[in-house]
Amino acid sequence: IRADLCAEAIRLGRLVRTLLEPNPPAEATALVALMLLHDSRREARLDEAGDLVVLEEQDRSRWNKEHIAEALALVDEALSNSPGPFALEAAIAAEHCKAARADNTDWPRIVNLYDLLQQLLPSPVVALNRAVAVAMAHGPNAGLAIIDELAAAGELDDYHLLHAARADMLRRLGSNTEAAENYEQALSLVTNDSERRFLERRLREIRTPVS
Repeated sequence: IRADLCAEAIRLGRLVRTLLEPNPPAEATALVALMLLHDSRREARLDEAGDLVVLEEQDRSRWNKEHIAEALALVDEALSNSPGPFALEAAIAAEHCKAARADNTDWPRIVNLYDLLQQLLPSPVVALNRAVAVAMAHGPNAGLAIIDELAAAGELDDYHLLHAARADMLRRLGSNTEAAENYEQALSLVTNDSERRFLERRLREIRTPVS
């Protein structure tokens, strides 16, 4: 992650909003909010070894509270006028950042936001992200059913996160043999080293008998 590029993107986004005052477009406002929210979690995304830390396991005390506070106000502003895709994506990120603990995340609200996003920006990747939210809100079986539909359509065959998400649902359901097959498929497609190590760790965990 290039922290300097993240900071410059946020600076330019703020500048655009300033130049468009007093009524900056909602999507310009939402884009600044989205960048701030994603950047707020930067320090918690990797551990000391450079390995990926998934959202639910991140140390939230390391999140940038100033970025989050600034962004939440911008999200409210962006949502007040016919929200576009950036506004909905920022609202989803805001729900994660508002939760003091992973268990406090308002997953039904996130599913509703994905429903709106899918109407505005229909794509298999949005549908996959929605499936993960559905799994968190209503259980892994519900999410797995959506992912299986996406897999049958074949549009995400080469997208490692489809196979990783399906593996995670199966892992949560205790179907470790099938989960392992999906982790292996994801590993054959992943290109990011930290993601590769994370998937390898998950695969080892389900292959190691619990004593």
